[in-house]
Amino acid sequence: MSEEHKHDTTDKLVDAYERMLKQTHEAIEKAQQESAPLFREIVDKTRERMVELGELTREEAEKVSDYVKRDIEDAAKYIADTGQDIRDWWRFDLELMEKRMLDMFKLVADQTSLQLAQWAETARQMSLYQAGEITGPGTLVCDQCGAETHFVKAGRIPPCADCGNTRFRRRTEDKS
Repeated sequence: MSEEHKHDTTDKLVDAYERMLKQTHEAIEKAQQESAPLFREIVDKTRERMVELGELTREEAEKVSDYVKRDIEDAAKYIADTGQDIRDWWRFDLELMEKRMLDMFKLVADQTSLQLAQWAETARQMSLYQAGEITGPGTLVCDQCGAETHFVKAGRIPPCADCGNTRFRRRTEDKS
């Protein structure tokens, strides 16, 4: 795959991550008025709609929906386990983040935390982040050397800048 084509695909998937999160947020807002939303079903419907509209291939949509689910479930687990605000999960200056992204992510994560008991094992398995995947805002820590990689918006996870490792976890405790 040429570097130019890889960049085009990367931008497409990052944009798709943000669109899928936005559409999931809108569906949850609508569902809140009717009944308790089922987060995974909403993401799956959003994924299918993006495929039907030709915005993504089936494979791309599967990847992006897995990334959105992983990030939301990780945030929801943090909220449920610690009782902390989602801002503590991100651990960086919120002024750097677009308010719309914060609002969307927070609503989805808050709703998801209500369903967290069903997903405990899934969230544990999905808490590992791999270079090349797409992630939302936050700080990832290299599994090998502990170096931090900060995201102020959705983006593709690069290999660790310090050691080249490709496995990360989201930072969840204060750095002292």
